This record gives sequence, C-alpha cells and structure tokens, in this order.
Amino acid sequence: MNRISSQLATQLGLVSLDGRRRPEPPALVLVAHGSRDPRTLSTVHTLIERVRELRPGLPVRLGHIELNEPLLPDTLASLGTGEAVLVPLLLSRGYHVKRDIPEMAAAARAHTRVAAPLGPHPLLVETLHARLVEAGWRTRMDDTTRRSSAVVLAAAGSRDPEAAIDTGRTAHLLAKRLGVPVLPAYASAATPTVDTAIRALAARGRDRVAVASYFTAPGLFATQCAEAAPWIAAAPLGTHPAMARLVLHRYDQSLATAMTTEPALASA
Repeated sequence: MNRISSQLATQLGLVSLDGRRRPEPPALVLVAHGSRDPRTLSTVHTLIERVRELRPGLPVRLGHIELNEPLLPDTLASLGTGEAVLVPLLLSRGYHVKRDIPEMAAAARAHTRVAAPLGPHPLLVETLHARLVEAGWRTRMDDTTRRSSAVVLAAAGSRDPEAAIDTGRTAHLLAKRLGVPVLPAYASAATPTVDTAIRALAARGRDRVAVASYFTAPGLFATQCAEAAPWIAAAPLGTHPAMARLVLHRYDQSLATAMTTEPALASA
C-alpha cells in the first residue's frame, strides 16, 4: 500500500495545476567509488532507496568509478542527452572529484553538473556523533572522564592536500560537538596513521580513545581502522537518515548554483 501511495504521489507531482505535465527534474546520479566488499554495494543501494523515499518523482541513478557495475560512463550513456546532477558519494575533495568524475561527465552526451563532495558538512557530524553513541560514547561525561577522552577520525586518505583540509574541518566540527579533541588519521596515502594518532593522544593523557569511522560503507580500510581502536570503534556512516538528506542537499545546492550562474545546466 505504501509503495502504491508513493507511486501515485509521484505521478500527481508530475502534473501542474493546469493539467499540463511538468518537465522531469534532472536525474540525480549518485557516484560511488566501488568496492570488492559486497557490504559496500548493499549499503549504497539502501542509501539510494532512502533518497528516493525522501524525494518521490526524482530520477535517481547509480554509477561507479570502478570495481562495480554500473560504471559511471554506462549510467551517463543511458541518459542520452538528458540532464543530470552527479553527486559524489565521497567525503572530501581529491583526484576522483577533481579529475575522474568530471572527465567521465565530459565524455558523455548528457548535460551534467558535478556537485560538491559530501564533506565537510554538519550532517556528516550528526551521523558521526550518532554512530559513536551507538558504539558506547557517553553523551554526558564528568570532567575527569572528559579530560581523558578523545576521538580519532579515521578516513581513507588522499595525496591531495585539499582532502586533508576537508577532513580536518570535519574533525574540528566533531570536536566542537563532543567537547573533546578529535584528530584526523588515515588508512593510506596520508599521515598520521590511526595508530600514530592514538599514540599522540595517549602522550597527552588521552587514553580513552574512540575511533570514528569516516567511511561511507564497510570495507577493508574501515575494518582495519576499527581494529586499531583501544576503546570503542563506531560503524561507518552507512545509511543513516542524515546521509540521504545530505545527498539531496548537494543535488539541490548544485541546481541552485546553476540557476544563479547560468540559464541551464552546463553541457558536458
């Protein structure tokens, strides 16, 4: 019954008050990196369903940079000359956001815009906080406990310095939310490592250290970082409701920017 109601609402939403059919909005293409871990693909599919539930009538597609199908070029080819906003399921700027995705978009016939990566943004901090609480983080601490507590924000890592800037901003926002130090650390390609960050915090008297998983889905890096936690390790961001809201926010933000800077979506 819920599915029928949603489909009916979608069809009605495509009709204006004068009975004419409204033009279909640009498709939202969620661009995932791709992974050999089947949990990652399952997480992405669930996230897409949550986006569709929040925005009935919006065409939502999936495209991968590598490793999984459909690959982004194939998804874009299926759109023909239609319009689309590509929303990277990535948490910071880096090579994929700056080069891979724009180059794939430019090679397609579709009229596209590439939205900003998901991070940094307060909705990510909301999700990180929720995952830490689920793992056992206390929302209320006495002063002694707070002085001994800290968080390592474990991210994938990138050689692009702007990626580290973005991750650092998220760490700063999370620290303000929690009231304890939050150090960014990386699984690869950047420093410090999670182990190094944990030792640095211990040297400052912070021996009650949690690891916040700054990954969109379970996978090898997320597992390795969690295993390094001396206390608790939070689950990846996953399909938390704030993630679906953030995907739609980046989509809307990209369209709003297009409306103020040019009359239509740029042709890739």
